[in-house]
Parts: sequence; C-alpha cells; structure tokens
Amino acid sequence: MILPFLLLITEVRNSSTIVNEFILVGFTDDPWLQVALFMVFLMIYVITLMGNLGMILLIKIDPQLHTPMYFFLSHLSFCDVCYSSAIAPKMLVNFLRENKAISFIGCAAQSYIFGSFLDAECFLLAAMAYDRCVAICKPLLYNVTMSRLLCVSLVVGAYTIGLVDSLVHTYFAFRLSFCSSNVINHFFCDIPALLVLSCSNTWLNELLLFIIVSFLEMSTTLSILVSYLYIFITIIKTRSAEGKRKAFSTCASHLLCLTIFHGTLLFMYTRPSSSYSMDTDKMASVFYTMVIPMLNPLIYSLRNKDVKDALRRVMSRKCFPSFLH
Repeated sequence: MILPFLLLITEVRNSSTIVNEFILVGFTDDPWLQVALFMVFLMIYVITLMGNLGMILLIKIDPQLHTPMYFFLSHLSFCDVCYSSAIAPKMLVNFLRENKAISFIGCAAQSYIFGSFLDAECFLLAAMAYDRCVAICKPLLYNVTMSRLLCVSLVVGAYTIGLVDSLVHTYFAFRLSFCSSNVINHFFCDIPALLVLSCSNTWLNELLLFIIVSFLEMSTTLSILVSYLYIFITIIKTRSAEGKRKAFSTCASHLLCLTIFHGTLLFMYTRPSSSYSMDTDKMASVFYTMVIPMLNPLIYSLRNKDVKDALRRVMSRKCFPSFLH
C-alpha cells in the first residue's frame, strides 16, 4: 500500500500546481461546542477501537471462532479501525487547536487510506452476506462451499480492489490545481470536498466517482440483497416461530446497518459537484466514518451467542486459570 502511494505523491508533485497545505474547517467555530463535540467523538472513537480490536483479539485466541463467518468479521473490524483511525485522530486534535492545517501529503494519505479500507469494507460486507446465505440455505454444503481458499481469495480481492480504486481517485484528485482557496469545508480530506476547491476542470474526477462508485456500490448491494432474499425465503419456510423471530431480528439489524452505510455512500459520491452542500455532507459523513465503525461490533458480534460464549471462556481462563490445569 505504501509504495504505490509514494509513487503517486512523487508523480503528482512533479506534474501539477499544488498548495503546501489545506485548512480543515470542521464543524463549528464555537469553542464550547468544539469541546462538547470533542468529548462526544472521543467517546465514539474509543468505543470503536475497543469494540473492533477486542473482536479481532477474541476471534484470534478462541479456536471455536475460527470459522469463515468470524474470519470475515475480523477483517471487517480491521477495516473499521483503519479507516476511522485515518480520520478521527486529526479531527479530535483540530477540535482543540486554532491551526487546523493538514499538509498536502497528509491530506492525500488520509484520503487514500480512508478510501482503500472503505471500499474493502463494502466487499467484505457482501462476502459476509453470502457466507450467511450459504450457512442458512445450504448448511450441509457449508464447509465445502466456504473453503479456506475461497475465504482468503474474497478477502484478498476486497483489499486489492480497495487499494486500486482509492489510488485512482486520489491520483486524479491531487493532480488538480488548487489556486483560489485551500480551505476545505469538511472535517477530513474527502474527494468531493476537494473537487469543489479546484480551479481545474473536474469532469473526469466526477465521471470516475460516479462510474466506479456506482458500479462498486450496485454490485455489492445487489449481492447483499440477493443473499438476504434467499435467507428470508428459507426463514419463512422454517416451522419454528422462535427461530423465525430470532432470524428476522438479526437480519433486520444487519440490513439497517447496511442501509445507513451504503445509503450515505451513494448520497456522497454519485452526485455532481454542483449539488454538493458541505454542511449536509459533513453530517452524512459522520455516519460512515464514525458511527458505523462503532456499531458494527455491536450489531455483528455482541448480539451473537457464539461471541458471548467465547468471551465467557476467555474471561474464565483469565480469571480462574488454576481450574483449567
């Protein structure tokens, strides 16, 4: 990931008119409100780190969670940590300082890392939906279908697509000239916010955003919807009323999270720059940059009986080790 990004920065600096730094406006100029927002977002970020890193560690140390579902979940947590950490620390620091500058390279790095892991998460969510579809609809073929090779291939493919796609958008965005202003009316270096600042023609950037993001979003969303359609059909055929209730409850929470995640992404990245409203976009961005990474461990894991049992086993080994030997 580092090498292509370094080559990108070198090429951009040698071929375009650039500014040395950008200024991130953030949410407000009110000092008291900034302190309040700092406390709120700090709490969200700490919960995000604890939930996702805890989930990765739990899956790593508990053998009973070494299954395809939790393999995908561990990588989902990793993506949540990476792309939220690309944004949250700088945003939190800016709440407490007057100088809200970010260097040109820092802005490009933030945009690249954020985009890479956000794209990867889209494909991981689709892979997780397919995994659940196979587990519920064809349980006898689950171990054969969801082989180790297929799971690793899906994860590697998700990261590869994310890195390449983000490299394309970052490269073309930071080749633009920013000659009129370097003040970004946002709390991080988001591509649409950068396009508004440019004095270059941004039609190619907008076209790439619309085509690539639409394709990635539509393909992953369609895959998720088809998977859940098969799951719902299977659930309806289930005779147990209690089984139906639990399955519908779990699927509903998953779909709510997916709707917020994909809905805000489509809203942000498939519109022409003429329709951008930065104040609205900042509010929408909070959902997929901060809220969703915090909710994912809660929705996908802490409501799961296997995870609760694994947590009890780990706590028992830590608290009462002498009884285990």
